[in-house]
Amino acid sequence: MATDDPIIDLRGHDLNLLVVFAVLMREQNVTRTAGQLHMSQAAVSAALGRLRRLFGDPLFVRAPGGMAPTAKARRLQVPVRRGLDSLKVAIAGEPAFDPEHSSTVFRLGMSDDLEALLLPGLIAQVTATSPDSSVFCLQANRMTIAGLLESGQVEFGVSAAAAWGPEIHSRTLFASRYACLYDPRTLRRRGPLTLDEYVALPHVMISADGTRGIVDEVLDSENLTRRRIASTAHFAMVPLLLASSPAIATMPRHAAEVFATQLGLEVCEPPVDLPQFTVSALWHRSSAEDPRVRWLVGQLCTLAHRLVPGSP
Repeated sequence: MATDDPIIDLRGHDLNLLVVFAVLMREQNVTRTAGQLHMSQAAVSAALGRLRRLFGDPLFVRAPGGMAPTAKARRLQVPVRRGLDSLKVAIAGEPAFDPEHSSTVFRLGMSDDLEALLLPGLIAQVTATSPDSSVFCLQANRMTIAGLLESGQVEFGVSAAAAWGPEIHSRTLFASRYACLYDPRTLRRRGPLTLDEYVALPHVMISADGTRGIVDEVLDSENLTRRRIASTAHFAMVPLLLASSPAIATMPRHAAEVFATQLGLEVCEPPVDLPQFTVSALWHRSSAEDPRVRWLVGQLCTLAHRLVPGSP
């Protein structure tokens, strides 16, 4: 009799092959995978052959320095990793986490305006409390962070609020708004800008795709335009561009104040009505019970409360 029971369907498969697959995805090298699993290279190669027959796909192809996953392997990565994590918890229980004796690598995704505000303090907090742990940050924004969390490339995200689906859990860290930033040495002035000055001055735009920004949307509603002389996808480039051009930039205030303090730049309120927004810590629901996740989210909340007065 046919059945759809997944437990019955699994009886004919060696689930240890999925362990080999997960490590191959991480290492992308047979030799390193063999070392990680205390197996011979021949045994790993044999397991890869069985995986290829099981999934009807090469899964990995030769590449400089090792092997590159195919599109199907990348699609399999998340369900396999989560399935193995669930089995591990089912067998061994939820792992304990002792920060003082842990050597965890915390992988975060966030944009560089948030790195400017949070990363120095987060590194200091983590290394003071968990000396053998590390903080690795990948470039992300609110359009890409959900994909990084779902793929497992990062365990945490920090991003401006968006319409996250049910798979992404979040906690508000702080509220922010926009500000103008300029170099008083190149612009030869200080203090706030009038609307006429704001529109007349050259602008450095920060845009992931080099098209438009929130400023353009607001100015359009008032039948105004600005003169954009440059665009960059990286907030950290803005101070360098402002140092060489008599221009202004409009960016999140939390980053503008960091750059102003460190580099002697001027911050002022924009003479247009730009929206406020919230910044949140993010994690995938599959890791919601992981004590490492709960601990780092707590570290982020503590840090945000210290850096941004009035944070939750």
